[in-house]
Amino acid sequence: MAFESFGTMRVNEVGHLEIGGVDTLKLAQKYGTPLYVYDVALIKERARGFKKTFEELGVKAQVAYASKAFSTVAIYQLMHEEGLSLDVVSGGELFTAMKADFPAERIHFHGNNKTRQELEMAIDYGIGCVVIDNFYEIELLADVLQEKGARMAVLIRVTPGIEAHTHDYILTGQDDSKFGFGLTNGQAEEAIRRVMANEAFQLIGLHCHIGSQIFETTGFKLAAHRIMEQLVVWRDSLDFHAEVLNLGGGFGVRYTADDQPLPPSEYVRAIIADVREVAQDNALAMPEIWIEPGRSLVGEAGTTLYTIGSRKEVPEIRKFVAVDGGMSDNIRPSLYEAKYDAVIASRPLEEPDETVAIAGKCCESGDMLIWDLPLPKSDAGEVLAVFCTGAYGYSMANNYNRIPRAAVVFVENGEDRLVVQRESYENLVQLDLPLY
Repeated sequence: MAFESFGTMRVNEVGHLEIGGVDTLKLAQKYGTPLYVYDVALIKERARGFKKTFEELGVKAQVAYASKAFSTVAIYQLMHEEGLSLDVVSGGELFTAMKADFPAERIHFHGNNKTRQELEMAIDYGIGCVVIDNFYEIELLADVLQEKGARMAVLIRVTPGIEAHTHDYILTGQDDSKFGFGLTNGQAEEAIRRVMANEAFQLIGLHCHIGSQIFETTGFKLAAHRIMEQLVVWRDSLDFHAEVLNLGGGFGVRYTADDQPLPPSEYVRAIIADVREVAQDNALAMPEIWIEPGRSLVGEAGTTLYTIGSRKEVPEIRKFVAVDGGMSDNIRPSLYEAKYDAVIASRPLEEPDETVAIAGKCCESGDMLIWDLPLPKSDAGEVLAVFCTGAYGYSMANNYNRIPRAAVVFVENGEDRLVVQRESYENLVQLDLPLY
């Protein structure tokens, strides 16, 4: 395990896994397990890395945290401190942003089926822009704006017909997608016409997102080039001048040694190069570029700690080692066949002498966190640290089998701070109503 590749993670003087200057065994003892642990320094490093590249290249930009990856009051406050904007996709995420006092003008609202109530919240809170996803939403948002006597800056989400190299379930930029207006079938142009015809809208630009967990720049370059060329056409035919081009997120992270993500700067440089090329070749004004990293900001910064429990050996087939969490705190292995690396936190450098399957505790055969993990022989009560769980772990957590959601801790400079309390059994039943 290359500890240096994950921020402040290291093996301390007593041989334990340490993150943010804090011994993970002490964290497990203090807060219990399962426990999400976030390396704050690594999150800051990634946020500053994206912003720095735009600044170095002299390009006006917004880096918006795609908060569906991990949404809490504390992470919103941290992103605000780092000068990022915020991408929300629901009324719940918007409400969390409001509780975090996140600047409304830097919030962008996404989603393919926003409700009237959610749009009313967005308008009342005075957010920066709404990303329009479909024709129904054009009419709905126009109606709400008219009722409130308000005006809203909007982006139109387009699908550029780019198929990124990623898992089919997280591939969103192709024509056959539930998201956005097709660039190649005329829907995007029709959407622009309708929005420009309504004074309630201030159309500031376009948005696209080609997928997630992408390890090369080709897809981003193709999407940027294709949309920019179309902007040249629409400038001449519709007198549409895009102030903003939002190219989404999807930048890959390292879940296992097989993953080879690029540094944030390489994605940004590639995108800027193609946008500039088309703009200069066609006397088109260079738009402000927005991007939406989520997983690439928080994914590698998160580690989940579990306590090892039962063990089952099926002769000549498999050895199962069970932990006190599973698909209730990380559903990605069941949903996406996602793969992870892990170590025993008390002896992370010890050579493995067996290969085991890490099983969750949910009453479900598919509740498997890692199928084939080389580990030294483990005992019940030891702490297992699973890496790169900072994105879509807590945010997709659930109460299946009435298991309480885990706590979340931020660590930095030798200090730990609880930012989400562990749910109690009382929390589980607080919304239940009795029959008698």
